[in-house]
Amino acid sequence: MQPEEGKFELFGLFAPEIASVIQPLGLQQYRGKQIAEWIYRHGVRDFNAMTNLSKEQRVALERRFTIIKPVLKVEQHSSDGRTSKFLLAFADGMAVETVLMRQPYGNSVCISTQVGCAMGCSFCASTLGGLARNLTAGEILAEVLYVAELLKAEGKKVDSIVIMGSGEPLANYDNVLKFIRLIHEPYCLNLSYRSITLSTSGLIPEIDRLTGEGLPITLSISLHAPNNDLRSKLMPINKRYPLEQLLTAVDKYATTNGRRVTYEYTLIAGINDQPVHARELTAILRGRLANVNLIPINPVPERGLLRPNAADITRFEQILKQGHVNVTVRREMGVDIDAACGQLRYKVLSKING
Repeated sequence: MQPEEGKFELFGLFAPEIASVIQPLGLQQYRGKQIAEWIYRHGVRDFNAMTNLSKEQRVALERRFTIIKPVLKVEQHSSDGRTSKFLLAFADGMAVETVLMRQPYGNSVCISTQVGCAMGCSFCASTLGGLARNLTAGEILAEVLYVAELLKAEGKKVDSIVIMGSGEPLANYDNVLKFIRLIHEPYCLNLSYRSITLSTSGLIPEIDRLTGEGLPITLSISLHAPNNDLRSKLMPINKRYPLEQLLTAVDKYATTNGRRVTYEYTLIAGINDQPVHARELTAILRGRLANVNLIPINPVPERGLLRPNAADITRFEQILKQGHVNVTVRREMGVDIDAACGQLRYKVLSKING
């Protein structure tokens, strides 16, 4: 996407790619890394601020290229100060949610990879308006660097990234993988692959492709049901890629990369939170290189789905533990700021559209 007519977007390119596109201007190859450092590490969005380039070079760059500058539309902060949600808009007006979570172990950023979502999961606000478009690698990176600049002002940094916001990351495979590789570069955030978690609803061909990449990122599977019938009702993707096939693909990822897989399980009152469901889940995951992350649902009024009571959550957790399945219950963060994926964007769109 080219935000300004006649100009080419540099944000989201590797240093060698930047070197290639600026070469016709007569700039030496090493300038590619310098420019990459300016825009990624130092947060510079104005070529005139790139002081190790000559004035003539800066003017030439300004004429030919542009740098993504997401616009903050709305921000919300939880009452405990640990969670902040930002609705960021890009050049075409499309907006996505980005979330900063201040954890005891560091600052984690949850990012979106698509504007909206086409997966149709019944418990998710992201899919309420359908899929608008994919984000580019540069736009995904811009989400993280927006938060990184805020943290930098506090003397802090981004410690981990979870690719769990709006959209199905593996449905935007090439842009997401480019983003992952780019943010790992020393001239960008130099973030360890092991500090990145990618969540998917279960696109098996893309999981197989990811396995072949050999990147030690953590794979997270949005499971949410222990059998095909229930999962197909909650997640239409299960009709195409049923549980048995999904678990086989995920096992291959775990053994190939030596990484424990996380299974996300959103607990919904009266739907998938009963003892029978916990026992079924134990049966399919026992013995696997896996951890279950139980997520009491953040209520989504548009979906009419409710959160289980504390006793049911604890009972579900205990059944898994007794079955020797590694399990944690996600700590509540941001319930008071439209914490569910896509909720803030949907609320803003609803107001705009009346």
